[in-house]
Amino acid sequence: MSSIAPARPDDATPRGFPLSAYVVCCRGIVWREALRFLHQRGRFVSALVRPLLWLFIFAAGFRQVLGVSIVPPYVTYILYEVYITPGLVGMILLFNGMQSSLSMVYDRETGTMKTLLVSPLPRWFLLVSKLVAGVAVGILQVYVFFVIAWFWDVKPPWEGYLYVLPALILAGLMLGALGMLLSSLVQQLENFAGIMNFVIFPMYFASSALYPLWRVQESSPLLYTICLFNPFTHAVELVRFALYRQFNLEAFAIVLGCTIAFLGAAILAYDPSRGLISRKRQAA
Repeated sequence: MSSIAPARPDDATPRGFPLSAYVVCCRGIVWREALRFLHQRGRFVSALVRPLLWLFIFAAGFRQVLGVSIVPPYVTYILYEVYITPGLVGMILLFNGMQSSLSMVYDRETGTMKTLLVSPLPRWFLLVSKLVAGVAVGILQVYVFFVIAWFWDVKPPWEGYLYVLPALILAGLMLGALGMLLSSLVQQLENFAGIMNFVIFPMYFASSALYPLWRVQESSPLLYTICLFNPFTHAVELVRFALYRQFNLEAFAIVLGCTIAFLGAAILAYDPSRGLISRKRQAA
């Protein structure tokens, strides 16, 4: 008589989740972020006002003083507003990354973030989905800025608008991951605003967003070194080269490495068993 082995409890327990569950979860998080963005029209306007003011007023005022010579990826002399445009794109992505992280601090105070993180799906996937949602909103803002800048005679090759998309995604992921990491360091919404200013302005001004690095090197070798170690510099250069259909391998490698480092640190910080949030709760 043949014996039938009893079924083990593990056999009836599904291992993991189907791919459709991950897709539904990611789509829901992205859709929620999109709805929040649509309902906060002031956020969209403010995201465009900052770079447009720099483009229309600051760049126009310094056009004759800060004209840029022939430097890669440009093949001719360019006006200052043409040079500054990739830096303003980086500004949009930087502020959007910090704004998305600010919303995470707000969600944590209201309990919405806790509801999201107790989902049975892996925590890293939830955080990455949140990051992807923020990047999607930022890229939408960037392309609206491109349309407005086109009427201001900032006209890169039309293929550049397609070439720049992967660079925008990678730069947005890096800056968003940095903001996510910073959001794990604070518990109150008021404190995060100060940290944002402490990070945003040094990163932006100590970079190649406003002036070429060779000019920085001539005036201050120390500032030049700081700019080289600033990941925002390489994010701007990655966007700049891609906008003119060129690939900057050094900038790509640095931005990719910083993205992995920032995202890994953020996932670790949001781990309730060993992250910074857990330590704060134990200290409280």
